Amino acid sequence: MSLKKNTENTESVRIYEYTSASNPLLKKVPIFFHDADLYKNEETRIIPFDNHSYIDTEYEATTPSLLCSFIKIREREKITTVAVATSQLFYVIKGSGFSTIYGKEGNRQTIDWEEGDLFVIPYLDTGDMKQNAIEDSVLLWVTDEPLLKYLGVVPSLPKFNITLFTKEKLWSSLTDIRRENEGLNLNRLGILLGNEATEKSTKTITHTLWSLLNVLPAGCSQRPHRHNSVALDFCIFVKNNLGGIYTLIGEELDEDGKIKNPVKCFWETGTVFITPPGLWHSHHNETEEDAYVLPIQDAGLHTYLRTLNIQFA
Repeated sequence: MSLKKNTENTESVRIYEYTSASNPLLKKVPIFFHDADLYKNEETRIIPFDNHSYIDTEYEATTPSLLCSFIKIREREKITTVAVATSQLFYVIKGSGFSTIYGKEGNRQTIDWEEGDLFVIPYLDTGDMKQNAIEDSVLLWVTDEPLLKYLGVVPSLPKFNITLFTKEKLWSSLTDIRRENEGLNLNRLGILLGNEATEKSTKTITHTLWSLLNVLPAGCSQRPHRHNSVALDFCIFVKNNLGGIYTLIGEELDEDGKIKNPVKCFWETGTVFITPPGLWHSHHNETEEDAYVLPIQDAGLHTYLRTLNIQFA
């Protein structure tokens, strides 16, 4: 007995010769900047670092898996932030205030924050938060919402607890690490931010996100390395913005372990730039002042998938 095939179920079929389609030419993640001047004098609003037209998504995205935005809030004003995400990271660039989270049953949580604090938020059943400024404030906001939109899913439960890293905790820990490793010429000199929920697995700030508070000491160059995660590098502090502090990014190394034909990304306080996945990058400080950067990556996900593949020159 033969069954009548439903032709509607076959219309989506595509067949490719293996070698011609096994490595499709997707648009590359670009090396892009978001300038601090774009949010310094704004009214209360959210300013997305949106590259969706460059990476062919139908929704706002900074990279294929992450959306980075700046939240500007005038003194005594507030704004609602909404994200269908499993992980949200907030870094307080300037000011002070508090975030209010409203639950479905009317319960409410409040997170007080000030300049230099960093906090991560898991899936929220209501999806939204109120950001309230006590004084003029700017927050960096990174979520994994584009990843979920690509998968066509919505989260159903929180994977970690709300976690606040105070400025005091961050900088005292960085000072301790510098003291313990003085003179060792490490490739990176910083602190990885972890979470109780990932302590026995990826050791990352959330199950999808990764973050590092990294110091680039005066007169220092940190040798090239690369990884399969994409990085959003936020420049916390660069004195005078004179151009002596920069990152080199490129596809290949020469015989001396230096990057061939690199793109030079200058650090300026308050800017963020994209380091695409798989590219070699090195940090350089030709000044007499230390500089600080906060990379945020989708490396929590890559670490879990065993695809991070970090390599050092």
